[in-house]
Amino acid sequence: MDSMDLRIFTEPQQGATYDTLLTVAKATEDLGFDAFFRSDHYLRMGSSDGLPGPTDAWITLAGLARETRRIRLGTLMTAGTFRLPGVLAIQVAQIDQMSGGRVELGLGAGWFEEEHTAYGIPFPKEKFARLEEQLAIVTGLWGTKVGETFDFDGRHYRLADSPALPKPVQRKIPVLIGGHGATRTPRLAARYADEFNIPFASIEDSERQFGRVRAAAEQFGRAPDALVYSNALVVCVGKDEAEVARRAQAIGRDVTELRANGLAGSPAEVVDKLGRYAEIGSRRVYLQILDLDDLEHLELISSQVQSQLS
Repeated sequence: MDSMDLRIFTEPQQGATYDTLLTVAKATEDLGFDAFFRSDHYLRMGSSDGLPGPTDAWITLAGLARETRRIRLGTLMTAGTFRLPGVLAIQVAQIDQMSGGRVELGLGAGWFEEEHTAYGIPFPKEKFARLEEQLAIVTGLWGTKVGETFDFDGRHYRLADSPALPKPVQRKIPVLIGGHGATRTPRLAARYADEFNIPFASIEDSERQFGRVRAAAEQFGRAPDALVYSNALVVCVGKDEAEVARRAQAIGRDVTELRANGLAGSPAEVVDKLGRYAEIGSRRVYLQILDLDDLEHLELISSQVQSQLS
């Protein structure tokens, strides 16, 4: 198959300290994975107790920027409701500088109402129109030449005479847009995204959504192959069935369900399924790692899955 990037994707709102995330990020780097990404949430989901509590996505990535050397760092997805776009542009550009140009920004509308209620964050009804303005502002600020100013007059945000500083190290910080929406999401990706990501989707649903994004890119005057197409999938690999079952139990999931909806089973099974995603155009997979203490899992994936993909 064509080479495929494997990235490690964590969900720290389920309960993880910065030190745990640092350990996983360093293992990600040492084991040859492409990137370390994390979710941007402030409240646990499901039956987890969430202890010791949430960590902030961009504070985490700022720390990791100084403690890693090679891996890309980013979010799937930053919630557009959490930060003003001008502030977000400053934060991400600063962390790009701190990392030597290794940051990527996944930006979404925000959806988890309970976490907004829990921490006093406004949860507007109209989130998609705000996201569109946020993308225009963040990319517009970064794209403004030094010495020039940036203005924006939208329904939700207004910027006047912005010096549009600081600038990222990268000429263009990659922007990721994702989701399952059939109309507005592909259109937004066609306009602003360097990468389109579909989370937790079957091969068939992924192929259908990639097709919509490719068509939207053509309508927008972009080459469809100008975007990277990627998936995010839960992973549960074991040397044998007993190890697969143990890892599934540790994350509270059923092996049969994981095999159907994620990347689960032996290394050979997972390589085969990744090959089927590659056939529909997926060039990058974010492996959702839910047990952050199981570093042997990462070692197995590195030595027996990743090694088969190049």
